Amino acid sequence: MEAVSEHAVEAAIRAADQSAKVDQDVRHAMCRELEEANYEASLAARRYEAVDPTKRLVARELENRWNAALEQCAHLKERIAQHEAASALRPKTDRAALMSLARDLPATWNAPGVDARTKQRITHILIREVVIDLDDATREAAVTIHWNGGRHTELRISRVRCGYPEDRRPAPVEVIRKLGGQWPDREVAVTMNRMRCKPSDGKAWTTVRVSDLRERLGIAPFDPNADRASTISAEETANRLGISIGSVQKLIREGALPAAQLMPSAPWQVPVAALETEAVKTGVQEIIGRRPRNYRLLQDDRTLKLPGI
Repeated sequence: MEAVSEHAVEAAIRAADQSAKVDQDVRHAMCRELEEANYEASLAARRYEAVDPTKRLVARELENRWNAALEQCAHLKERIAQHEAASALRPKTDRAALMSLARDLPATWNAPGVDARTKQRITHILIREVVIDLDDATREAAVTIHWNGGRHTELRISRVRCGYPEDRRPAPVEVIRKLGGQWPDREVAVTMNRMRCKPSDGKAWTTVRVSDLRERLGIAPFDPNADRASTISAEETANRLGISIGSVQKLIREGALPAAQLMPSAPWQVPVAALETEAVKTGVQEIIGRRPRNYRLLQDDRTLKLPGI
């Protein structure tokens, strides 16, 4: 709202006026150069016409100078035409419409009937780009918003702490011994990165690195065909119950859904039999009952569609 306030719009209009004045000054300068080049071309033409034809060397030199002057005139005319074409493509500034927009936008944004899709379109119009930089010293995310028109806004947001405290982070070998073979190597790599359990070189864990360490420890790989029907992951639980993963984790925190982790930050293991308990069914019904009737439409609106992505 600050970026499109009346004062900001007035400043943008003044900046546009100054830009138009600069364009006009540039055009006048090129026109003066063209006048000088035309004079030089006419002077070169008169010199060529006045020379004695028998002096071929002098006539050839004067002809070359005449041609160079004509080429300079053509080049300046092309530059002027390109400058005028670029200026014509720029939209004209409607001061009254912009000031009216600055006054009407807050009312439009806060109107009861405005949905999230309309606000997304307004946001796409106002914001040029968003740059996020992580500040490890303060554990904050520095968010810089570049507004259309040249204005910038910086926000600092505290980052959510995750993983283990530095003094209690497990060793990679300990994690592999507990999780290796219980989950796919990719899931183990994601878990170890979430724990901030980094290898000796300080780089992130990958599927290949986890596989190499697991093989060196003599741990069998994850077998997807093994009999694991007794427990499922939180993602599979969410799919079977028809709720989100966040709702599944909420049921786990409340104790309605029994689940276990081989170690903190590891994937949850949910017993399949627990999905049929009365406590889980009641919790799922309460979650579904809190959804608005236009739940599917709101889910689409909450999915921010960024241009170019």
